[in-house]
Amino acid sequence: MIEKINEAVDYIRSGCDLIPEILIITGTGLGAISERMEVLKRIPYEDIPHFCVSTVKGHKGNLVMGKMGGKNIAVMEGRFHLYEGYSAQEITFPIRVISKMGAGYLMISSASGGLDPSFAPGDLMMLTDHINLMGENPLRGPEIEEFGSRFPDMVDVYDIELMDIARKRAREMGIELKEGVYVGVLGPSLETPAETRFLRMIGADAVGMSTVQEVIVGVHCGMRIIAIAVITNVKIPDEMEKTDIDDVVSMSERVAPKLGELWERIIASI
Repeated sequence: MIEKINEAVDYIRSGCDLIPEILIITGTGLGAISERMEVLKRIPYEDIPHFCVSTVKGHKGNLVMGKMGGKNIAVMEGRFHLYEGYSAQEITFPIRVISKMGAGYLMISSASGGLDPSFAPGDLMMLTDHINLMGENPLRGPEIEEFGSRFPDMVDVYDIELMDIARKRAREMGIELKEGVYVGVLGPSLETPAETRFLRMIGADAVGMSTVQEVIVGVHCGMRIIAIAVITNVKIPDEMEKTDIDDVVSMSERVAPKLGELWERIIASI
């Protein structure tokens, strides 16, 4: 693993000597944040040693290096998922690479289904905690002592200071930033009414098929983390309507500019 990480780091540095302070991971249809940054280098995932390739609609599949809000940042235009057939170690590999390059902050966005009936499509929900129902953990396997303990504490995963900054910047923009618990499931099939009812009963406010694995590795790497989910649809068990990927991408793309501006304001405040 360490050899693979070093090979990827060397390749990225060969084309761009920027030392990133922040890694931003964008979800389905949410890659518009790169439009707000000063782009120095855009690298297709398939060109980077040991990176996976995005196979999901709405994920461009590029690592973008540049500047935003006075900071050096790396942006993943699209992510990888367990349901694509990749391992938990593979989908979180880029986080280890960018952490090794110097990034101390991890900012994650994702498209999610709302479980709280007070939510509406287009809302932004800042994660205060998460539940891992994906049946996998990226720390399973040989211990990687270079990054940290095999048994990282998960009490304060989401950075309190970053969350407070996000609340303030959202208020300035006139955004009602929702907050809640995200539950990660394997997918790719969507939830049944019974499953949706169960997820709500165990304390989840939004559900998605990403984020959790990335956050665990971010904690393992000692990164300060904040995550914001775009609520693309609301799932009420007794009133569920059919949803497809086109609906998710469409709503995400509508909200992406607003989320991009919020990320930029948060970054400028660090």
